[in-house]
Amino acid sequence: MRANCSSSSACPANSSVEELPEGVKAYGNLELVFTVVSALMIGLLMFSLGCSVEVRKLWGHIRRPWGIAVGLLCQFGLMPLIAYLLIISFSLKPLQAIAVLIMGCCPGGTVSNIFTFWVDGDMDLSISMTTCSTVAALGMMPLCLYLYTLSWNLEQNLTIPYQNIGITLVCLIIPVALGIYVNYRWPKQSKIILKIGAIAGGLLFLVVTVAGVALIKEFWSTDIILLTISFIFPLIGHVTGFLLALLTHQSWQRCRTISLETGTQNVQMCLTMLQLSFTAEQLAQIFNFTLAYGLFQMLDGFLMVAAYKMYKRRLKNKHGNEKPGCQEARRRKKSTSSKETTAFLEMNEEATLSPGPSGPMDLHGAPTPTGDISHAK
Repeated sequence: MRANCSSSSACPANSSVEELPEGVKAYGNLELVFTVVSALMIGLLMFSLGCSVEVRKLWGHIRRPWGIAVGLLCQFGLMPLIAYLLIISFSLKPLQAIAVLIMGCCPGGTVSNIFTFWVDGDMDLSISMTTCSTVAALGMMPLCLYLYTLSWNLEQNLTIPYQNIGITLVCLIIPVALGIYVNYRWPKQSKIILKIGAIAGGLLFLVVTVAGVALIKEFWSTDIILLTISFIFPLIGHVTGFLLALLTHQSWQRCRTISLETGTQNVQMCLTMLQLSFTAEQLAQIFNFTLAYGLFQMLDGFLMVAAYKMYKRRLKNKHGNEKPGCQEARRRKKSTSSKETTAFLEMNEEATLSPGPSGPMDLHGAPTPTGDISHAK
């Protein structure tokens, strides 16, 4: 489908057609191999991550979807807005602007789920957000694209990849559901599967990173603006997502989860939409942006994981370097507090279940003496 931009000569669609770079020709074969390998590895990855999901916690997020609502606001509120502000700030050409906006309107990707697992985030919330954002993309993607392109005076026919969205949902829901079932029936075996999934995720990220570097290095000097945007775009998404989650009084675990979900987009869906909406000549000018975004969002994720692991190790070393007396006092205090809490709960439970007198009860569950009451009568 050919792009019909405004009559301005600055629009790449109205300028002379450039010769296809060699990287685009090699990309055709690489895309097929990458799609098959990534589909198999993502299926295994989502199955293993599903083994960490508990049905009770997942149902709790569905019954009280406050965290999911904040995530959807970040996904389809913040990310398209950030894309629009970047387009204005860098004065992008129409074709480049549409590519950046499509990336901002895409739902969250499955890459965020493995990063959430590595930073001890809320896996139930992460998978719920990824699934809900993919379902919401059926309506929110065309709505956001329509609203943000009203003032551009463009006559652009954009094809929403509904088939790709459906395939993404199937590849996400079925493996996760199987993983939840395995965790419910065989909790010990699910931990082993979880470790295998972590290794598969690391291999997948390694393949994508190497492929991205091999393809992007040829365009580093020609598309420096798009590469700059692909670097700062996910970073801004992570920061703003974390701040919005913090402002809505989410826990630190949920803040980390929402932050990773916000900046991590479904790059494959964006690339599919660009392929359906533009010719090969036009795609040659913008396809490296999607690859660069996928590369930088993974690098940002690795940096966040490394920072979290260093912070966690620092806290562990800080507690380990304390004097033995302080550590023993902390353990004794914690043990005493735990015993007092347990005794209090057991006393209340016994008082509730035992068929004692029906008179008023004090805070400790002991019955009020009846002598004074009979004397008062």
